[in-house]
Amino acid sequence: MSLETSLTYLSHLAYDSVIFGFSGEKLKILLMEYHNTGWLALPGGFVKIDEPLDEAVKRGLKERTGLDQIFLEQFYTFGSVERHQPEVMKAILEPHGGVQDDHWILERFVSVGYYALINYELVEPKPDALSDSIRWYEVDTLPQLILDHNFIVEKALSHLRTHLDQKLLSFNLLPERFTMKELQHVYEAILGEKLNRANFQRKMLGLGILERHEKLYSGGSHKAPYLYSFREKRAS
Repeated sequence: MSLETSLTYLSHLAYDSVIFGFSGEKLKILLMEYHNTGWLALPGGFVKIDEPLDEAVKRGLKERTGLDQIFLEQFYTFGSVERHQPEVMKAILEPHGGVQDDHWILERFVSVGYYALINYELVEPKPDALSDSIRWYEVDTLPQLILDHNFIVEKALSHLRTHLDQKLLSFNLLPERFTMKELQHVYEAILGEKLNRANFQRKMLGLGILERHEKLYSGGSHKAPYLYSFREKRAS
């Protein structure tokens, strides 16, 4: 986030990003903690006057994660009057010298929500100029966030769950080759429920989008699982 002149940005328009990562067992999101407040928030930002909205979000994601090949989708627009709380922004900016009451950053903003699916192992989180830290938090034990950011996360998760099968080829949550068990763990983490192994495997194979490779031998005596990859190129 920047305190540049309002002439740099579109008026009253912001974005918030729900960045999902999968740790192998848990679905997580990246949250920032603002200086001297203890307040947690989603990574977000503003759109430059000469910049497409999608490019602004990609720019912000690269600054926070170091990645530029990310599946990204717009899912909702948040514009309630109640989300305008200038006193919150004043408190966030206080450690940086504060702002005048008529500063553009204290005005009402409509925020466009995006969610991203990224490989947890590839991310090197980097806080912005207003934050002490940015790190992963488990979705199922999410702390209280500023403004309407908890609601934004709920909306993003609901959208992802509803369209999960359609978004399968866009997964950046797994390595290029993965076991059926790893894929099932992703589904269970997103849906928040356990799935029957046989039924899940039958469903995935029936979709016709997985390519089977060699078995993954770990040296143990148990049956070695096959490795899989998606037949189509992943979206970025």
